[in-house]
Amino acid sequence: MLPCTDIDEIADFATALGFTVTYRQTRPNPYLALRREDIDLHYFAIDGFRPEDSYGTCGVVAPDPKLLFDAFAEGLRARYGRLPVAGFPRITRPRRRKNADGFTGFSLVDPGGNWIRVMAARPDPEPAGPAGRLARALEDAVVLGDSHGDVDQAAKILGGAVRRHWDDAAPAERVEALAFLLELSVRRGDATAARDALARIDALDLSDADRGTATAALTSVAELRAAAEDLDADRGHP
Repeated sequence: MLPCTDIDEIADFATALGFTVTYRQTRPNPYLALRREDIDLHYFAIDGFRPEDSYGTCGVVAPDPKLLFDAFAEGLRARYGRLPVAGFPRITRPRRRKNADGFTGFSLVDPGGNWIRVMAARPDPEPAGPAGRLARALEDAVVLGDSHGDVDQAAKILGGAVRRHWDDAAPAERVEALAFLLELSVRRGDATAARDALARIDALDLSDADRGTATAALTSVAELRAAAEDLDADRGHP
């Protein structure tokens, strides 16, 4: 049972994700029950509650988190005009989690600040070859940024790794690292870092094979570009 400020705000958010309201109560205490296929989420409202103060979390095990992410992302784009990656609500892209034995997962943070952590029912296959140093740093940054929510430390680690290990990294590793660095910059509201990450991404010389390997990362970059441009506009950059 997850806390929130307003059950109607949660209902509006959740219906965009494909949930239906199965129970709603306003007295004596506001309460909301939601369902999407085999997922049931329950909420209760607290006067004066702040999403920034929420410790609410729950886990969802899905046969294929990527399919569920795609469904959620479609609903979020329709509701908010773009995929929300900062503030409340927001969503992270599915990634292999080093701290979860290689299981792929993503996090959905609702308007109440609760983390709905979606994980795969089975681990991903082991990578075909050993990961380079930049890829290993990216794994550490994903743990910090996506699992722990520590975007500042994640950006610090990944930014340093990009500077130190750039020349040794494969093109697809560079794309993945810069795409996540861009996402972290947007989530932090750092317009300068976001602009720098975009410039480096745009300067990459990628083959068709590289683009195929990094399709998900490049798709996320296309969506993050608009959010980065909004940060620039807010700070008066052309």
